[in-house]
Amino acid sequence: MDSQIKTVFTLLKYTYGLVPIVAGLDKFINILTDWSQYVSPGFAAILPFEAKTFMSIVGVIEIIAGILVLYRPKIGGYVVMGWLLAIALTLLFSGHYIDVAVRDIVMAIGAFSLVKLASSIVEQ
Repeated sequence: MDSQIKTVFTLLKYTYGLVPIVAGLDKFINILTDWSQYVSPGFAAILPFEAKTFMSIVGVIEIIAGILVLYRPKIGGYVVMGWLLAIALTLLFSGHYIDVAVRDIVMAIGAFSLVKLASSIVEQ
């Protein structure tokens, strides 16, 4: 296997594994940002609990997704890609945080690239 491909694969695997874990953990402590601000007011109104509780649930999902990427990058990459696209679409439809939506779409493309690299590495 080409060492450059292996380097790119490893970099993507750890990026898409560790970043969701860190972001997920931060949903509980809000050091990076107040995550509940990203919940649209309309959606928050229909939740049976506070937005902070919802973001804690999101945090658990992100932690699991990150761990999945580290141990099963081909599957985990698809999970993270789908998660990022769902977040981006939610933000686009809300009309707020369009910059974050665009960033998440770009990150989803990176997660898809990880899946493709994982597939090619397994086949070799």
